[in-house]
Amino acid sequence: VQLVESGGGLVQPGGSLRLSCAASGFTFSSYVMTWYRQASGKEREFVASITSAGGSTNYANSVKGRFTISRDNGKNTVSLQMNSLRPEDTAVYYCNARRGSRMYWGQGTQVTVSS
Repeated sequence: VQLVESGGGLVQPGGSLRLSCAASGFTFSSYVMTWYRQASGKEREFVASITSAGGSTNYANSVKGRFTISRDNGKNTVSLQMNSLRPEDTAVYYCNARRGSRMYWGQGTQVTVSS
C-alpha cells in the first residue's frame, strides 16, 4: 500500500497550490480520502474529506471557501486545490485513506506560505 503526496512548496500569501496524492495497493474507490495537516509544534488536524464515490465533501471551517478536495477513481488520485493561502496554512499536509478499521497514511508534503 502506498500513498504518495506531491505538489507542496513555498508560496506567497494569497497564492495557490494544488496537492495530489497517488494511491496504490488497495481498492482506492472504496475508501474515504482525507487531507490532514500538521504545523510545527501543533497536533495534526483535519482539513478536508471526500467520500468514496466523490459525492460528498467536508471541510474544516478554517479552509472552507478556499480549498477544494476532489478525486479521480479512474486514476487513483485525490487532490487538494488550495487558493488564497495564508501563513497559517503552513504545515505538512498528509493524505489519508480510510475504510472501516483500515487506515493508511502518506509521508506528507510541506506547504510553506511566506513572503
